Amino acid sequence: QVQLVESGGGLVQAGGSLRLSCTASGSSITISVMGWYRQAPGKQRDLVATVASGGSANYADSVKGRFTISRDNAKNTVYLQMNSLKPEDTAVYYCNSKLRLPSDKGFLRNYWGQGTQVTVSS
Repeated sequence: QVQLVESGGGLVQAGGSLRLSCTASGSSITISVMGWYRQAPGKQRDLVATVASGGSANYADSVKGRFTISRDNAKNTVYLQMNSLKPEDTAVYYCNSKLRLPSDKGFLRNYWGQGTQVTVSS
């Protein structure tokens, strides 16, 4: 019933910018929190940023001041604007959404996108 579709990944030079997008599709879904996580080769999957329905954002220390997360509630879409990219930002970026369906009572469902590759060259 629910699917997350990501776009915007690619190959950029150090210091460049990318904008990731993720849209959650589904009938009458209510989204609580949306966010981005990343996983580099040989490393754990880590939180990058999250944004609540009211707009409150949380960032990993490594991206503060460089990345900005935002959302369009009408489109069920979350964005990640990435500026001043560094080679260490290279990873697969995964979209995450916590939401409920109309029939749900008092719990949130957790959904993940397929991931999009971001590669930053030096």
